[in-house]
Amino acid sequence: MTLPFMFLLNDADRAVSNYAKRLLSRILIPALLAQKFALLAAASILALSPPTALAAEEYFANYASSSDSTRIDLGIQPLGYPAGVISALMRRDQILKKALEQSQQSLKTYPFMRGADMLTLFANSRLEAGILGDMPTILSAASGQVWIVGLVKQSFTAIVAKDSSQVRDLVGKRIAYVEASSAHHTLLQGLASAGISETQVSLRPLTVDAMPEALARGEIDAFAAWEPGPTLALSQSEKNHIAFRGISSDYFVIGKEFVKQSPQAALHLVAGLLRAIEWMRRSQQHLEMAATWAMADAQAFSGKSTSLSVAQISGITRREILDIPSAPSILKNPSAPPLNAEFLFLANLGKIPKSANQQNLAEAFNYDGLITVMSDRKKFQVNRYDYRE
Repeated sequence: MTLPFMFLLNDADRAVSNYAKRLLSRILIPALLAQKFALLAAASILALSPPTALAAEEYFANYASSSDSTRIDLGIQPLGYPAGVISALMRRDQILKKALEQSQQSLKTYPFMRGADMLTLFANSRLEAGILGDMPTILSAASGQVWIVGLVKQSFTAIVAKDSSQVRDLVGKRIAYVEASSAHHTLLQGLASAGISETQVSLRPLTVDAMPEALARGEIDAFAAWEPGPTLALSQSEKNHIAFRGISSDYFVIGKEFVKQSPQAALHLVAGLLRAIEWMRRSQQHLEMAATWAMADAQAFSGKSTSLSVAQISGITRREILDIPSAPSILKNPSAPPLNAEFLFLANLGKIPKSANQQNLAEAFNYDGLITVMSDRKKFQVNRYDYRE
């Protein structure tokens, strides 16, 4: 079943008065969207085709199992926001689909529990692009495998603890984490800030969606996670507190080999990223529609419904990407190159493989795809939108 929800905008839209827009948004649109949201969520669950055995952690083994020049394989993370919201739009972008069809190519998305699971596939050229947290981005870029296209999140990843608001109280405690993730990086930062080594705590690998409930059941004493984990845990109990926050970023990365082989297709993929962010910025209704699709994608992948509301997911997305004026562009400071400090911190802890190269990381930011697309918005249809199942 296909339920279309199409948005086509052009210069004529700007002729609509602000008064009319406010009237529609306050009276008519919410009532209509409420009905559509429920229907579209159900339809989206059928569309993602998730793996059936997530607990095995090998769900990705058959992803992008062969190299196919006619298929562009995109790795996404439906369980994290706003990354899941952005990918929900990109995989429903009909303009992107048609642009790729002109070169006999198609887009295929693969949901992952964590960005670290994508690294092997990038190394084997089995993924063309993906959304990664800062630590997986560092590992992949430092190995010379990807270009870093643009920012898809900038926020705080948190350590959430029960009955404690201080990292120093976590000695001997059970802490859940996702290995080689942005939250793992935050956990290492938090422990280091309190002079605690990894051997002084009990680290428990756990999927990010399972952490709030594990904390509620008393199976762990704390966890390190990105949104929506911290928000869920804080809403579940007054005993849960933020013990540490670390600055975290997610990035849209694209394989160097893919750019070399299909430069125009790569640019159309970049345009899809830019279009998704700009469409959500245009109105609250757009943002809520994207959040609803993201909720459906997450449920299809995990088999569980989220306790977060559309409003909460929209708030996270606005705070962590839409309210960053420059995003998805990455602002560069010559005196403090992006991710350089993080690279050195992780290298000092022995978390960076010897094959990784700091220069590769710096050069990964030199891809000019975003600038190319933004300088020719008409060609890449950045200001036109068509999203549907």
